[in-house]
Amino acid sequence: MPESEFSIIDHYFHRSGAERPDVTLGIGDDAALLRVPDGQELVVTVDTLVAGVHFPVDTPPAAIGHKALAVNLSDLAAMGATPAWVTLALTLPTADTDWLAAFAEGLFALAAAHGVQLVGGDTTHGPLSITVQAMGLVPAGRALRRAGAREGDAILVTGYLGDAALALKRGAAAVSALRARLDMPHPRVAAGEALRELASSAIDLSDGLLADLGHIVRASAVGAELWVDALPRSDAFRQTVEREQPDWHGLPLTGGDDYELCVTLAPERIETARARLAELGLPLTEVGRIRAGQGIHCRHEDGREHQPTSKGYEHFVT
Repeated sequence: MPESEFSIIDHYFHRSGAERPDVTLGIGDDAALLRVPDGQELVVTVDTLVAGVHFPVDTPPAAIGHKALAVNLSDLAAMGATPAWVTLALTLPTADTDWLAAFAEGLFALAAAHGVQLVGGDTTHGPLSITVQAMGLVPAGRALRRAGAREGDAILVTGYLGDAALALKRGAAAVSALRARLDMPHPRVAAGEALRELASSAIDLSDGLLADLGHIVRASAVGAELWVDALPRSDAFRQTVEREQPDWHGLPLTGGDDYELCVTLAPERIETARARLAELGLPLTEVGRIRAGQGIHCRHEDGREHQPTSKGYEHFVT
C-alpha cells in the first residue's frame, strides 16, 4: 500500500530535529504555538526550491533536504539572526520511501546542527518542490538590513565565490569540492551573529554578488565600486577554470548559489571583523568600497573598467 499524506508525516517528519523549550505546541495540530523571548524580535523568511530550477534533477535527496533548509538559514544569517523554528511544505510526484528517508536525514542533520525545530507544514502530491519557512530570533533593534551602507564603507564577502555556478557549468564532470558547494551549501549563521554589531548592512549571496550587492546599494541610496580581481576563488575553482574555460572567470561576480554573506562596514572595523571570522575558520575578503552616486562600477586592479556579461540570476528573465 502506498504511503498516505499522514503516514509520510508520521514516518519521516514527526521528529523535530531539536527539542526547544520555546515551542509550546509543534507538529500534530492545525498550527504551532511558539514563544518569542522578551527583548527579541522574530525574523521570518521563506524559500521554494523547484526541481530543475534550484537543483539539478540528479541531486541526491539528502542534499536536497539539506539545501532546502540551508538557503533559508542563509537568509537568517544575513539578518544576524539565530535560527529557531522551521515549517516544511513538500510536494511530491510519488511517495518514494527511500527518497523520503534520505531527504529527511539531510534536513534534520542540518536542523540539529543549528538547534532548529520543525514545527509544522504540509505534504501534497504534484511536481517536486520544497518550501521551507524559517524563523529566527535577534535582539530587538539589532537586526542587520540591506539599508545602512554608507559612503566610504568597505564591501566584504565571506568564503569563496563561484564554486556552485562552476559546478552547474561542469555538470556531472564537476569535481567533488565544487559539487558539494552546489548541493550542500553551508549557511553562515555564526558569521552573521559575529558581524551583527560591526556591519552597517548585509545580504546573503544567492543570485550572484553583482545582483545581490545591487539590493544593498538601492536600499541604502549609494553607489559601489567592485574590484573584480579581488573576488575570492577557491583552489578547485582556479584549477578548473585555468585548465578548461578561462571565460568562466566571471562566475564569482554573477554566478549565484554561493550562500556566502556580503557585508559593508567602516574600514576601521575590518581587522576586528576578520579576527572574529578567523575564529570560525572563515576568510573575509574586501572586494570594494561604497561610493556616492548610484549603481555598481566594476574595475580591474589596473584601473580598467570591467563590463559584466551577466547581471546575475533572476526568475522569469534568466
